[in-house]
Amino acid sequence: MNLLTGEYGNTLDEKGRISFPAKLRSEINQNVLVITRGLDCCLWIFTPDEWTQLKNKLMSSASLFNEKNRMVLRRFIAPAQEVEFDKAGRISIPQSLREYAKLDKDCTILAVDRYFELWNSSVYKEYWDASEESLAEATKELSDICF
Repeated sequence: MNLLTGEYGNTLDEKGRISFPAKLRSEINQNVLVITRGLDCCLWIFTPDEWTQLKNKLMSSASLFNEKNRMVLRRFIAPAQEVEFDKAGRISIPQSLREYAKLDKDCTILAVDRYFELWNSSVYKEYWDASEESLAEATKELSDICF
């Protein structure tokens, strides 16, 4: 899979379906995606291969006897569901995940290289505005990266 980036505005229909951008569909070249709860009130979307890698890393790093580990597994692995593209290039977002991410009509899809985020557009704007100040601090933590 090539580098996938971009921010796309799309509309969720009354049946909970959203069109996935054609550019992204052609790059992932698969008919199935895995969608789960993400952080910051958005959904994370993975190709099956990327999901398997993440899930395996989480499962191999977590102890079922550790309360915080179980919480992470319950929050990210348990709600994950496979979704398929329909003939119109849409995916159907399960109701429980729509509710978690507060999805309504206006949505934003972010392509973040190896995964995607699906946001309620107004929630994303609030997040973006609220995180502006902490971005400078967060970038300081990446100061070891050199070009």
